[in-house]
Amino acid sequence: MTLALLSSTLEPVTTRSPKSPEALGQSVVPTHTFATAPSLDVLLVPGGLGTRGSSPVIEGAITFIRDVYPTLQYLITVCTGSGLAARAGVLEGRRATTNKKAWQETTVLGVNVEWVRRARWVVDGNIWSSSGVTAGIDVTLAWIEKLYGSDVAGEIADGLEYIRHENQNDDPFA
Repeated sequence: MTLALLSSTLEPVTTRSPKSPEALGQSVVPTHTFATAPSLDVLLVPGGLGTRGSSPVIEGAITFIRDVYPTLQYLITVCTGSGLAARAGVLEGRRATTNKKAWQETTVLGVNVEWVRRARWVVDGNIWSSSGVTAGIDVTLAWIEKLYGSDVAGEIADGLEYIRHENQNDDPFA
């Protein structure tokens, strides 16, 4: 696999919460802009506080998701990343989930989405969505298992020293 980190510019992107700018965080340096992105098979859309609002960066991400989705083999969203996919229109008529702490503010972004509350992750065709951050690990491992087998997914989980939730409906946060 080749990993590409995308943003509207090549400037570093902070992981600091916009609600707590003095909190710890780091910067992630994009490898490509939305305009220079390589051809993608898989797009993973993360969530978090930085996915809210209508800044030019967020609007650029939404446009990119809308434009690139038809060429993807898979779209994976984590947490409130599903809100960006909903705003891009790619979840219309689909089942999806999101973080339960942001349920109200995210689900209103896709009125024609069948939002599934009791789910760690949801698969609908080539779209895989998950609730919170650790559910994002689980959806990624489930996707890896589908493509590469349970042994590979298990080895990755063991390497992370992570205990997988293998039942997508086992959601204690619903």
